[in-house]
Amino acid sequence: MSSSFGSNFTSMDLSGSKKEEVKQQVKRELAMANAQELVNNVNKNCFKLCLTNPGTSLSSADEGCLSRCMDKYLGSWDIVSRAYVARVQQENK
Repeated sequence: MSSSFGSNFTSMDLSGSKKEEVKQQVKRELAMANAQELVNNVNKNCFKLCLTNPGTSLSSADEGCLSRCMDKYLGSWDIVSRAYVARVQQENK
């Protein structure tokens, strides 16, 4: 049974171009998942902070708070992300 699995696995080896295509697809899916996580966290944290008395519409104060919160959250995420990427690149050298 294990020899059958081994021969099937060998026949499933990916060519160079197919392997690169799979890598690129995985990168795209990870980027999409990261973006979705970022949006979810911004929504959760900023709405909790800014909308203390939710109603049927947003006041101008609510909109301003949400805008500032989102700007700060995204700016902070960008700084942390850049620092992380730089560190990973430095460790891989």
